[in-house]
Amino acid sequence: MVWRKLLGEFVDVIEWLDDSPDTMVWRFERYGNEIKYGAKLVVREGQMAVFVNEGEIADVFGPGTYELYTRNLPILSTLQGWPHGFQSPFKAEVYFCSTRIFTDLKWGTRNPVILRDPEFGPVRLRAFGTYAIRIKDPAVFLREVVGTDGHFTVDEISEQLRNLIVTRFGMVLAGSGIPVLDLAANSEQLGRFVAGRLAPEFANYGLELVTLLVENISLPPEVEQALDRRAAMGVVGDLTRYAQFQAAEAMRLAAQNPGAAGAGLGLVLGQTLGAAAAGPWGARVSEPVAPPPPPPPPPKSWHVAEGGRAVGPMSTEEVARRIVTGALGRDGLVWSPGMKDWRRAAEVPEFASLFADTPPPLPGAAGSA
Repeated sequence: MVWRKLLGEFVDVIEWLDDSPDTMVWRFERYGNEIKYGAKLVVREGQMAVFVNEGEIADVFGPGTYELYTRNLPILSTLQGWPHGFQSPFKAEVYFCSTRIFTDLKWGTRNPVILRDPEFGPVRLRAFGTYAIRIKDPAVFLREVVGTDGHFTVDEISEQLRNLIVTRFGMVLAGSGIPVLDLAANSEQLGRFVAGRLAPEFANYGLELVTLLVENISLPPEVEQALDRRAAMGVVGDLTRYAQFQAAEAMRLAAQNPGAAGAGLGLVLGQTLGAAAAGPWGARVSEPVAPPPPPPPPPKSWHVAEGGRAVGPMSTEEVARRIVTGALGRDGLVWSPGMKDWRRAAEVPEFASLFADTPPPLPGAAGSA
């Protein structure tokens, strides 16, 4: 102990060479916190030093080499400290603060954020990502966060910062009005906006929020499955053509492997034909589809006997017109393809009704043509 005390009376070189990746603040260890008169303070790039004299922050030093003058005089201060048990009553401390960027710090929502989506209605979202910070104001950081901690690491404050990010992110996300399907395309702008909202709160701790990255915004698993099915329906498109394509593929594979084509081909064809008979959304049609009506029969043609010769062909309407005008009587002969012989017009079903109100010829009168 005496040897350490004597070594502490020589002029100090105060510096920090620690290379740990998570140390934010480190206090220079000196016996009894006695910083001697004329001590050399070396501050390297990526560091700042806070000089605390007699319990108060006296100055903040950037990169460079400085010579310190305090009321702790070498050797004499120890002699004056005899009544205090070799402890100098004048105390001074140096805290080194790392000003490099601390990257890859994680954040994420413990509970889902509930918002109202214009397309899907109320949905629950989870999000996670990374952020990066650095010390912007060492004096504020030392006063508000570190206190007298001689070795302060980023893990000691990351939980508090994560809670700040999650709270503000949930508020911004719920009030953004961005549709769920467009969140991925706007994640970068969303991260920058949240970082801007958080900047004053980080500044209260003497910190700067350098970046905030939103790596993922996810829906509950059941909603994601529903979206996957919806997307699959859009990719498939026409189910009938898709079923036909599956059947063609099954036949092609069966041709390549004839030995195993039997049961497998029948099963695939049965499934694809069943899908082809299904409705547009995969539901089988409950009512059988009626067959199309048969084509109308060709028009019937006729020949009429006039003056010992056959006149025609003519349509059914034209023969009926002759009957109505009296040009063709009930005993007039008509013939149509498919009939064996000539028949009287009054005996043909197509024309019999036309003679119902027509009086028969007078006795002794000549027959109609």
